[in-house]
Amino acid sequence: MKKQTNKKLHFFQSIHFKIALVFALLLLITFQIVGAVFVQRLKSENIKSFKQRVELSTYVDNSLIKQLTSTNTTKANKSINTILEDINNENISTIQVIDSKGTIRGENDVNGRSVIGQKTTNTNIKRVLYSGRTFTTMTYDKSSNQRSYVSITPLFSASGNTNTVVGALYLRANLESVYDSVNSVTLIFATASLIATAIGMALAITVSSAITRPIDEMKKQTMQIADGDYSGKVHVYGTDELGQLAQAVNNLSVRVEEAQESSDSERRRLDSVLSHMSDGVIATDRRGNISIINDMACEYLDVESKDVIGTSILDVLKIREMQTMRELIENQDGIIVDMSDAGHDQILNAYFSTIQRETGFISGLVCVLHDVTEQQKIDRERRQFVSNVSHELRTPLTSMRSYIEALNDGAWKDPEVAPAFLKVTQDETDRMIRMINDLLSLSRMDSGTVKLDFELVNLNELFNYILNRFDMMLKKDNNDTRETKSKNYTIKRDFTKRDLWVEIDTDKFIQVVDNIMNNAIKYSPDGGVITCRLLETHNHVILSITDQGLGIPRKDLGHIFDRFFRVDKARSRAQGGTGLGLAISKEVIEMHHGKIWVDSIEGKGSTFYISLPYEEYEGDDLWDEE
Repeated sequence: MKKQTNKKLHFFQSIHFKIALVFALLLLITFQIVGAVFVQRLKSENIKSFKQRVELSTYVDNSLIKQLTSTNTTKANKSINTILEDINNENISTIQVIDSKGTIRGENDVNGRSVIGQKTTNTNIKRVLYSGRTFTTMTYDKSSNQRSYVSITPLFSASGNTNTVVGALYLRANLESVYDSVNSVTLIFATASLIATAIGMALAITVSSAITRPIDEMKKQTMQIADGDYSGKVHVYGTDELGQLAQAVNNLSVRVEEAQESSDSERRRLDSVLSHMSDGVIATDRRGNISIINDMACEYLDVESKDVIGTSILDVLKIREMQTMRELIENQDGIIVDMSDAGHDQILNAYFSTIQRETGFISGLVCVLHDVTEQQKIDRERRQFVSNVSHELRTPLTSMRSYIEALNDGAWKDPEVAPAFLKVTQDETDRMIRMINDLLSLSRMDSGTVKLDFELVNLNELFNYILNRFDMMLKKDNNDTRETKSKNYTIKRDFTKRDLWVEIDTDKFIQVVDNIMNNAIKYSPDGGVITCRLLETHNHVILSITDQGLGIPRKDLGHIFDRFFRVDKARSRAQGGTGLGLAISKEVIEMHHGKIWVDSIEGKGSTFYISLPYEEYEGDDLWDEE
C-alpha cells in the first residue's frame, strides 16, 4: 500500500464542522431576521406611543390661539408663559410659541425667555407658518449624544369660513428613554439567540457525525485509489443513499484498477514508439491545442514540452498567418514549415492527419514533422550551381561562336581582323579551361579526395616571397614600352618581427594569397595602396590584406565566398574572373582548419582575413631528429 501524501484535515476544515456551521449560521440568520423585524416593530410602536404622550391637549392649543389673537401683547405673553409653565411632561425639554410674524412669544424654560420678542431663525418654523402644515422630525445631537423628537404645529384661528394661521407651537422632546428601552430588549434578544445558536451547533455536530463518518471512509478509499492502491473497501452501513454510494465506490475501485492496468500498458507502448521515432510527432485536441509532443519534435522546434503543452499548434509551428485549423483539417497535404533564424537553418515538412472517433467526430490532429533542411539546401545549391555553370559557360561559348562564324564567313582572309578574332577565341577558351579546372578542384575538395602536402613553413618569409612576386610584376609592367600597362599600386607591409612557423600546404596557400591579392589589385584604383599585415594571437596567426577599392555592399558580405558570386558581375567577367576563386580559397583554408572572412565598407575598400591555428615552437623542435 502506498503512503498517503494528503495532509490530515483539521476539525475546522472538515465537512463535519461545516455542516454544523451551516446549520448554526442558518439558525443565527433566522434569529437575526426575526429579531430585526421584532426590534424595528417595537421601536416603531414605542416612538408612536412617545409621540402621543408628548402631544399637548386641544385646550392648551386653544388657550394659546386666544392669547396670540389678543391685542395686548405684553399681557398675552405673560399668559402664554403661564400656560407653558403649567405643562408637566418630563419628556418635553423645550416648548416655544411663535406668532404668525415669526416672533417668539413664549418659552417654557425660564432661563431661555431672553429670546421672547425676537424673530425666530428656524427655517422649519418659517415653513410651517407659511404652509400651515405640521412638521415633525427626529434629530441626533453629536455633542450631547442625545436623540430628540421635534414637532412644529401650526395654530389656526377660525374667522368666518376660513382658518388663519396665527402662530406655531415648537416642541422638542428627549427620545433617549425610548431608545434605552429598545436597546435593552435588543440585548436580551441577542443574548438569547446566541445561546440558542450555540446549543443548535452542538446538536448539529452530534447529528452530522453520523452523516460524515461514511463520507470520511469513502474519502480515504478514493485517496488510496488516487495513489494506486485498490485493495481497500468501504464499509456499507445501510441501504440508504450513503450506503449505495459506498457500494458504488467499491465497484469503482475494481473498475479503475482494471482500466489503469490497460491504460499503463498502452501508454508504455505509445511512449516507446514516440521516443524511438526519427520524426517529430505532435498531437492536438479539437481546438488545435497541443496535448502530446515527442522529444524529436521538441528538438526540431527548439522548445520544451512543458512550455508548449496547451499551446496552439499554429503558434508553435508559426503558421497562423498562412493556415487555419479548418484548412489543416480539410486539406491534409504536407506543408513546408521554415523555422530558420539567424543562428541556423531548419526546414520541416509537416504532414497532418485527423483523429476521428467511430461516429466521425474529429477530436484532434496528428502532425508528423520530417527534417528536410539538408535536402532543401542540396536541391537549392544544385539548382543554383547548374544555373551558374550554364550561365558562365554560355557567355564565352556565345562569344566564340560569333567570332568563329565571322571567320567562317571570310574574316580569316583579312590579315588585320583574323589574328584579333583568333586571340579572342583563344582567350575565351583559356577562360573556360580555367573555369573547368576550378570546378574540378572544388569537386575534388567536396569529395575529400584532395590531399594536402603539409610542411613547416616560416609564414613571414612565405608571405614576403608572395608579395615580392607582385612587386616584380609591377616593375616589369613599368619597364614595358607598350602603350597598355597594368595598374599602378603600392604594397605596404606590417609584419610581426617574430618568426611564425606554421604547418601548411605551401602551393595551396600561395594559391589563396594570389587569389586575394589579384582581387585587391583588380578592384583598387590606380595608384592605390594595398596593406598586408601579419600578426600573432594566443593560438592563431592572422593574415590580412586591405585594399582601397570599391568595397562590398553589406547585403553581399554573407555571399562573397559563394560559388560564382560576383559583386559587380559585368566588370568581373570583363576582367576574366570565374567567380570561383574565393570559394576555392575558403575550401583550402578550412582544410587547414582555419577561417577566412571579410570586412568591408562600400566605397572605402575591403579587408580579407585569414586565421590559421598556431603552436609556438622552440629551439630544436623546428627540426626533425636524424
